[in-house]
Amino acid sequence: MSDAEGDLPQSDAEWRERLDDEEYRVLRERGTEAKFTGEFIGKDDDGVYRCAGCDAALFDSETKFDGEGSGWPSFDDAIEGSVERRKDTSHGMVRTEVVCANCGGHLGHVFQDGPTETGERYCINSCALDFADEDGDADR
Repeated sequence: MSDAEGDLPQSDAEWRERLDDEEYRVLRERGTEAKFTGEFIGKDDDGVYRCAGCDAALFDSETKFDGEGSGWPSFDDAIEGSVERRKDTSHGMVRTEVVCANCGGHLGHVFQDGPTETGERYCINSCALDFADEDGDADR
């Protein structure tokens, strides 16, 4: 799939055709995968994490850090212009939601408690991501 610059699904039915059930629940319905279940938590290969909904490049592996204690893949920065932040008041708390700037898919949340110089921790659902190594070979 390579819709980062192409056509995106226009209807709910088209998104349901493109995504598996878990991807749809997270990306389109703002769900969250269970802690410690995502395939990218401990991954440390070099490459780029891309949106599972539209293939837009979101996070460089150089920005990933050991956030295994959080239960989701953690990054300290996003590729410039790749994500948007939105106020999220669901579940009785105020958080900052992170969505793909290209397709609007829910990725996770960003917190101001990161251990690196940015001070940020992007806590991202694995199922909202695909991974391409430095040669461009996709993991999924």
